[in-house]
Amino acid sequence: MPKDCCSIDYDVHFDAEEARRDLLAYRKDGADGSTRRLIDVLVAEGVEGASLLDIGGGVGIVQLELLEAGVASSMDVDASGPYLQVAEAEAEERGFKDRTAYRHGDFVALAEEVETADVVTLDRVICCYPDVRALVGASARHARRLYGLVYPVDRWWTRGVGRIMNFLTMLSRSDYRMHVHSERVVDQLVREAGLVPRYRHAGMVWQTVVYARPQESA
Repeated sequence: MPKDCCSIDYDVHFDAEEARRDLLAYRKDGADGSTRRLIDVLVAEGVEGASLLDIGGGVGIVQLELLEAGVASSMDVDASGPYLQVAEAEAEERGFKDRTAYRHGDFVALAEEVETADVVTLDRVICCYPDVRALVGASARHARRLYGLVYPVDRWWTRGVGRIMNFLTMLSRSDYRMHVHSERVVDQLVREAGLVPRYRHAGMVWQTVVYARPQESA
């Protein structure tokens, strides 16, 4: 894995205070926007009894909603320790302790140690990671049935916003950067892993995409 991926301190950028705010917002309003869309599409595809691998799951919104919908077990791999702690505590409070597991670290570095799952999700994660080929390639290969993504549309305005955000984080001496990766590259990587498009919705900023592995290849 490239050195620049390892050097980013996600615990600093995605800290305990931000995790607390995200959890309070979720408790108040529930899942919304592209995250809600991703969950609804996956539930419509059928997740009863499935295993879930949620990469960069934040406070656990996708995980919690899919557990409520019938997912049998879930693994959350997150590079932010504070977010992982919040997600684990919330899952336990909601009665899902026995159906959840957690790993702290960079998924690309941990990929060989993490089991495959029926459903793999990355909700607003690709934009936080420099090496899109490593992340998408490894995570797509872990999906036995469904692979769901939420990531920025590749347009001039999202690239412009990204440059502004990165300039501000640079001024604050943060090593975190936002990335607007090529949609063509992401799609190619997922297809190379043997998955085919099932659903796509593109908004002004975020797009929701779900791929499926053909039954004969599962």
